[in-house]
Amino acid sequence: MSEQTAIPGQGFVYIVGAGPGPADLMTLRALNRLQRAEVVVHDRLITQEVLDQIPASAERLYVGKALGNHSVPQDQINALLVQHAQAGRQVVRLKGGDPFVFGRGGEEVQALQAAGIGFEVVPGVTAASGCSMAAGIPLTHRDLAGSCVFLPGHLADESSGYDWSALARPGQTRVFYMGVQRLPHIAQQLISHGLAPDTPAAVVRDGTRTSQRVWATGLSRLVTLAPSYGPQPGLVIIGETVQLSPHYNQV
Repeated sequence: MSEQTAIPGQGFVYIVGAGPGPADLMTLRALNRLQRAEVVVHDRLITQEVLDQIPASAERLYVGKALGNHSVPQDQINALLVQHAQAGRQVVRLKGGDPFVFGRGGEEVQALQAAGIGFEVVPGVTAASGCSMAAGIPLTHRDLAGSCVFLPGHLADESSGYDWSALARPGQTRVFYMGVQRLPHIAQQLISHGLAPDTPAAVVRDGTRTSQRVWATGLSRLVTLAPSYGPQPGLVIIGETVQLSPHYNQV
C-alpha cells in the first residue's frame, strides 16, 4: 500500500513487516520506516537484531502473542496505535513476516481508517517463503506443485470448516502457519481424506535463523519425529516439493 502524505505535526502509522527473523531479510523500505519511529509497537517473534535497528530515542511497546497467551488483546493494540498517532507521533507497528499474512494487519488498517489516521503498510518476507527457501523447499514446481495454499494451523480442529478433501488433492503445497502443535490432527485429516501417508512433509523451526532446524520425511512418520510445540516459531509444509529439500529423509 503506497504511502499517504503525512502532514507535519500530525501522527502517522507505519505497519511494517520485519520478515522471518534476520535483519538482512527486512526490506530497505521497512528499515527506512523503522528509523523514523518515535514509538514502536512490536510482536513476540521480532528478533533482537531487528530490534537493534530501532532508534534509541523511540519508545518500545511489547504486545506479543503466543498460543493461548495474548499479552495485549487486538482491540487494545488497535487503540494504542490510534492513541499515539492522535498524539502526533510517528508510530511503527512492527510485525514478524508480512503484516497481511496472518498478521492481523488488515484489522489494524480498519481501525486506523475508522479513526482517520494516516498510514502505510510495508510488506515483508512472509514465513512461508522465507522458511521454505531456507529449508530448500520450493513452494511451487512445474512438475510437482502448481499451487500453494497458506492456512492457520492453530485453527485446524474439528470446527475449522477446512475443505480437507480439497486439501488432500495432489499437485499442491500446503503450508500451515503455527501448525506444529496441530500436526497429528492435520495429518490424520489429510490422510483420511485421501492423501498418501508417505507424502513428503516437513517441520521448519526457527526458519532463516542461525538456530533453524528442519525435520523432513513422509507425513505419517513426521508426526512421530516432529518436535513438540514450544516457544520457537514453527511451520508445517506438506507436499511433493518437500522431497527436493536436502534435509529430506525418505526412510
